[in-house]
Amino acid sequence: MMNTVKLHRVFAAPPARVFQAFVDPDALVKWMAPHGFVAKVSHFDLKIGGGYHMSFRNFSTGTIISFSGVYHEIIPHQRLCYSDQFDDPSLAGSIQVTVDFKEVPIGTALYITQSGIPEQIPLDGCYLGWQESLQLLQLLVTPVIPDA
Repeated sequence: MMNTVKLHRVFAAPPARVFQAFVDPDALVKWMAPHGFVAKVSHFDLKIGGGYHMSFRNFSTGTIISFSGVYHEIIPHQRLCYSDQFDDPSLAGSIQVTVDFKEVPIGTALYITQSGIPEQIPLDGCYLGWQESLQLLQLLVTPVIPDA
């Protein structure tokens, strides 16, 4: 499929915790933006047909990239399907995202497919951004910190 990226990562954390990082707006701002960007969630409604609005601000230049999404499938701890659309009309189109969470002996195998990426966005840049974001996700979900 053209303009598609596929990622696979294994986390030493249970599927419930990894899934929660995708559906908690406070968690999203902690890990979703690649290095050099600051994330902000301005709207979040987790339900089929519900959606979100999010922005990434380039910390060096202040440039803001904003986008919104709609949830199409939500199976807790197993699957999340949604579509993204950039607010910038020059980046037209709908990006389809499927995230599968599979329990494995060590924790969670995560599979992400993102298709329909606008042609102006280099796929290598998408892979780099996702790799950085997933590194931050790992730092969020892996530690088990007991309540005091």
